[in-house]
Amino acid sequence: MKIAVNTRLLLRGKLDGIGWFTHEIMKRMVLSHPEHEFHFFFDRPYDPSFLFAPNVRAHVIVPQARHPWLFRLWYNWMVPRKLKQIGADIFVSPDMMLSLRTTCKQIVVLHDLNFEHYPQDLPSSISRYLRSQTPLFARRAAAIITVSEFSKSDIVKQYGVDSSNVHVVYNAAQGAYRVLPEHERDQVRQRWTNGAPYFVFISSIHPRKNLQRLLMAYEQFRLQTGSNVRLLAVGRRFWKNEDLDETLHSMKYSGDVLFTGHLEQAELSEVLGAAMSLVYVSYFEGFGVPLVEAFQSGVPVITSNITSMPEVADDAALLVDPFSVDEIAKAMECIYSSENTRQNCIEKGLKRAAFFDWDQSASRFWHVIEKTLSSR
Repeated sequence: MKIAVNTRLLLRGKLDGIGWFTHEIMKRMVLSHPEHEFHFFFDRPYDPSFLFAPNVRAHVIVPQARHPWLFRLWYNWMVPRKLKQIGADIFVSPDMMLSLRTTCKQIVVLHDLNFEHYPQDLPSSISRYLRSQTPLFARRAAAIITVSEFSKSDIVKQYGVDSSNVHVVYNAAQGAYRVLPEHERDQVRQRWTNGAPYFVFISSIHPRKNLQRLLMAYEQFRLQTGSNVRLLAVGRRFWKNEDLDETLHSMKYSGDVLFTGHLEQAELSEVLGAAMSLVYVSYFEGFGVPLVEAFQSGVPVITSNITSMPEVADDAALLVDPFSVDEIAKAMECIYSSENTRQNCIEKGLKRAAFFDWDQSASRFWHVIEKTLSSR
């Protein structure tokens, strides 16, 4: 069997949520099924480390698909040509998009539909493209995979697809995330905050991640407690956010907010593992991988009480209204002031982390491929 996979988001040193999902699922899949050929489709020169086994063949398909009109060219013209050339039995696309001009069976992974609910949070060209094309992708796909029951319900409701054709495959945390011994936590804090405790925010920085309200809540927490707790914001910015900059510049404690930019996984796992708490209060998520990474690291979590986050967190986190600065600040104060609350969150979080497993997710993904290929 020849399985073609869209791997254009496997970028060394730049793996984001979708990239890690692709990496972890496909690595396990190709190693577990040496009897099949896997054809990875890149849109730029690739790193050989992404060719996980001898049964993987790499293809660079130009041009680089980084803009809506290039998406159309890449998926609707160049990909079908390559699928036909290699005689692919199925095309798997983990990055939300697929081809509208091929007869090959296709599986698309729709991670979330944030662009349907908050189109203003994306550049207008990307938002228009996703809102016009994703309904077509959903109807064209032989099967849809998503990453939470929340997203499954959202996809069924938004696009009217058969719920039996939408399959949930959870994310998980990487093995690098672990409980740090106290001496390592001290070393990390010394390196980043001169030994001061800190809250940490981890995500690509764009509006739905709600960093502006988190900054306001942090300011309120500092004013109310008089503590020296810092705030680390980890992640790269995708575009300018003038409101975020204005909020930061108006803060009394802006000097205690550190923007680290993107961190590689080894360093990121240390920064997370030494934190007092992860504060992850997005107002829309399809899953929320940092929650599981924090659970696995033995770090308390404050997160939102809407979309997928209650599903992922279950009872292992403090849930807040992400639109309420007061609630976020009060949860931060609770974590800061109560050892019992911290320990309760840590214990429940470690148990919750075990629920999410990449091996199980890869097995579920493979089951969807087999089911799709065997269907008429």
